[in-house]
Amino acid sequence: MPFTKKLQKFNATIRTVELGTGEKAVKLGGGSTFPFYTFDGPTANPAKIGIEISDMGLENEPDCIKAFYEGCGSVAEIAKKAASFEGVDFVVLKLEGGDPNGADKPVEELVNVAKEVSEAIDLPLVVEGCKNVQKDAELLSKVAEALQGKNVLLLSAREEDYKNIAAAAGLAYDQLIGAESAVDINLAKQLNVLIKQLGVDLGKVVMNVGSAAAGYGFDYVISTMDRVRAAALGQADDSLLMPVITPVSSETWTVKEASASEEDAPGWGPVEERGIDMEVETAVACLTCGSDAVILKHPTSIATVSKMIQALS
Repeated sequence: MPFTKKLQKFNATIRTVELGTGEKAVKLGGGSTFPFYTFDGPTANPAKIGIEISDMGLENEPDCIKAFYEGCGSVAEIAKKAASFEGVDFVVLKLEGGDPNGADKPVEELVNVAKEVSEAIDLPLVVEGCKNVQKDAELLSKVAEALQGKNVLLLSAREEDYKNIAAAAGLAYDQLIGAESAVDINLAKQLNVLIKQLGVDLGKVVMNVGSAAAGYGFDYVISTMDRVRAAALGQADDSLLMPVITPVSSETWTVKEASASEEDAPGWGPVEERGIDMEVETAVACLTCGSDAVILKHPTSIATVSKMIQALS
């Protein structure tokens, strides 16, 4: 009996969000099929990869990461080197030094770091906060002001601080907003609705629906991504028709499989290989379940995932 191919067509299309400016700007989203379903329709904008760096420099990085930045003295130099690696589409500056429970760097110092990084690279920039709600509300608002005209994405606006961050980024300074929710389609939808009610154009919103390392409650992450994309396309749900970005490196390099020393776990193999494997496996799963962009750290991971994207798009 002959096989008759049946195309799965949707009436809805994920919004296209452009990150950065000029020739190196990248477009996220824009698809009207499930990820890599090229047999149902062409890929509008292939998935993108960001490389994560920190305002803390290389202080907290694994030795295998430090080796790639040998000779870099400042965060700006690290950013410039990071932007040169194969497969990198944008740079992600994590301002973890602002955490009041950590280095507690002042806002002005962190804003200056963001400006220096922005000037050092020609790729689009994503700026991530320190995960402290009170500090991020002030910090990301100031970053949005300082980087006017750069079309940067600010991660993240959460239910606790979205009014400050979304208003500053999306209304006052014309930047992009990362809407972060906790691995639940209803929470993701609710936050998008709240941001829209502020008067922000949803075409400036990118969702971070949550992340985890493969094997660590990861089934909740990928099932949420599946549900978000299915509802967006299948139901034309306007409050979910945004691209999804997923921070992978911050989750994968901290789990024991990627961080346990070879002395403590002699049967697990080299630390670097384990870290790369964990990062690649998690990133690939996220991309196949609906993420339009992933944030990685190791140059080998980035090159590997980039080749997969090119082969399947």
